Amino acid sequence: MSIQSENIEALVERRSVARQGGGSAKIEAQHKKGKMTARERLSLLLDEGSFEEFDMFVRHRCTNFGMEQSRPDGDGVVTGRGTIDGRIVYVYAQDFTVSGGSLSKTVSEKICKVMDMAVKTGAPVIGLNDSGGARIQEGIDALAGYAEIFERNILASGVVPQISGIFGPCAGGAVYSPALTDFTLMVDGTSQMFLTGPAVVKQVTGESVTHDELGGASVHASKSGVAHFAAKSEQEGIATIRELLSFLPQNNLETTPVKPTSDPVSRVDDSLNTIIPDNPNKSYDMYGVVRSIADDGAFFEVHKDFAKNIIVGFARFNGRTAGVVANQPSVLAGVLDINASRKAARFVRFCDAFNIPLVTLVDVPGFLCGTQQEYGAIITNGAKLLYAYGEATVPKVTVTLRKSYGGAHIVMSCKQLRGDVNYAWPSAEIAVMGASGAVDVLYGKDLKAEEDPAEREKLASEKKAEYEDLFCNPWQAAEKGYIEDVIEPRNTRFRVIRALESLASKRVSQPARKHDNLPL
Repeated sequence: MSIQSENIEALVERRSVARQGGGSAKIEAQHKKGKMTARERLSLLLDEGSFEEFDMFVRHRCTNFGMEQSRPDGDGVVTGRGTIDGRIVYVYAQDFTVSGGSLSKTVSEKICKVMDMAVKTGAPVIGLNDSGGARIQEGIDALAGYAEIFERNILASGVVPQISGIFGPCAGGAVYSPALTDFTLMVDGTSQMFLTGPAVVKQVTGESVTHDELGGASVHASKSGVAHFAAKSEQEGIATIRELLSFLPQNNLETTPVKPTSDPVSRVDDSLNTIIPDNPNKSYDMYGVVRSIADDGAFFEVHKDFAKNIIVGFARFNGRTAGVVANQPSVLAGVLDINASRKAARFVRFCDAFNIPLVTLVDVPGFLCGTQQEYGAIITNGAKLLYAYGEATVPKVTVTLRKSYGGAHIVMSCKQLRGDVNYAWPSAEIAVMGASGAVDVLYGKDLKAEEDPAEREKLASEKKAEYEDLFCNPWQAAEKGYIEDVIEPRNTRFRVIRALESLASKRVSQPARKHDNLPL
């Protein structure tokens, strides 16, 4: 056998060993936990045969605590490039079979390399997290490695889409990289995120809590809002990531991909003409409206289980992606609270960063009141949503379906926040407040002075009707040019699509500044 043949044989053998990560026993242990390996996840995520691995033969350089005796190729992460539906993405997947996927300096260097390449080439970066945290044996080098990754998350923000999949533990400083990315997905039962684990919590606070109770997928998807998606399995999680990417552009200089549809632009839906209840205090399901106007009734929801009083997600209109923000009257009457404001503001800012138009469906009676909201800074959090809409330069189309009262009217992409096309249904009530509250303010003294209960009720009813005729309708806003048109509900899809298409060439210049100062 020639020297060249021997070298090639050695290469093939070394590749084979490297692909085994921590070895068959560690792989089997991973499978027994109901978890896939890093390479199995990447194989499922990427188009078949598209993965090109980088730095397969990188080894750690640690000599402390006997680490020099075990230096597997690839260390604790698999990195590279591939395609999803034919579009290039850069990926890294932490390998729990190698030192528990812990982060060494070389692991961080591998991750940083693919992140740098993603930014240079304008392609999304996807990180699949499954790690025991910092490699303690490397001390400050591991911490430096995390900081290098975080800095790249920050520099890539708003440049290329960043997606984090949590497929195992993600604790301590490791949680900040997913928190800095655009979307985070977790898996029920096998993934956790927390700054300090149950043992430390017990020691410091005396509180007993399990890993899942402290930082499981359901907790972060429904209570904290840290996770945008919670999947029932790794397969479902990876399919969700692939679907999410289908709505997004490659980078901040591109537009979203177009998906051809046979759904007619002019399709009407007569059910929308009767979806608003006659009783203004009764609810209805906003999902019905969203799916009625979207292509093929398809809606990809984000943050589904968090702050359910507002709905955010992606839909297509005549084949093109738009971000949808909609109040949900069937949850807390659709009011805006702290969590709803944060949820919507982050989504609006993402869409604006990546040239995704915004369609806003409004039915909001106001902001949630009470000490809990005020002490929790509803003022600042509500201002985040106001700020997000006000700074957004993408096409913005707003449809007011029913209530749009007070400060909440302003926050939900009104004309004065540079809404491009604002429509209203005939059922819209665009006013400072509802009729009952207005009558209390305007005629409270007169009502209290009336001693006869029947006369008092009659006067209140008359004044309420008077206020409703004057203000609880779309006509004052239309007369003053604050909305472009009052439209028939059944035609909403057609009007929204035509507005979006007319705004496709929109360009807005912003004042020169280093950066804005979002009310955090």
